[in-house]
Amino acid sequence: MSYQSILVRREGSTQVITLNRPQRRNAISLQMMAEIMAAAQEAEDVAAVRALVITGGSDCFSAGADLTEAIEVKTAADGLRYFGSLHRLNASLEALSKPVIAAIEGFCITGGCELALACDLRVAGEGATFAITSSRIGTVAGAGGTQRLPRIVGMANALELLFSAESMDATEALRIGLINGKTERGGALGRALAMAALYAERAPLSLAFAKRAVRRGMEMDLASGLELETYMVSCIYGTRDKGEGISAFLEKRKAEFKGE
Repeated sequence: MSYQSILVRREGSTQVITLNRPQRRNAISLQMMAEIMAAAQEAEDVAAVRALVITGGSDCFSAGADLTEAIEVKTAADGLRYFGSLHRLNASLEALSKPVIAAIEGFCITGGCELALACDLRVAGEGATFAITSSRIGTVAGAGGTQRLPRIVGMANALELLFSAESMDATEALRIGLINGKTERGGALGRALAMAALYAERAPLSLAFAKRAVRRGMEMDLASGLELETYMVSCIYGTRDKGEGISAFLEKRKAEFKGE
């Protein structure tokens, strides 16, 4: 498929999506939303693709939503349509059965930060900055920032970011758990690809079930979450990959998982 606002390539078993609107600091347009969703679905549909990495390139992850489109939101109906598109984009990444990793360099601001929050994991290079700046322009985060951010960094840290609208560097982002790892400047993509390569050695269904159990379980009480976990582990014990994994362990060899 041909894309205009993103670049898509394969790196081994990883599909890499690069946001590609440098003249707009990778501002997320409606077209980009649709193209990311399409490329993510492509990755989902190809068994040989075992993980998805989203990056903005070496200079900027994303400065946020495209304000030339956002400013056209005048009514509640406009808001439901526009922000509904952002929510569908982020929900599609969470629903993907494969690990999704954000590789972040430079600005990761508001809508761009909310896109990164919807990824399963985030790594950033030295010099990356994070912020949700909605309070500077009299709005509120509209792509999940008020909901995903506190789930990841805790309520107090989330409110501090939302109230201040100030930027946070990668060191502080790592400290509060906003990102999973920090690299030298320019090293985020390499780290993300290394992580994806490791996950590709694991059983695909194990990763898919773990992702679903964690994401759904976070929305449940503990007893319900444990019930979901029990259901999933009971299901996975009937898979061929479980048999292969245990056999490989006992035979002291590397498992060859098929996602079956």
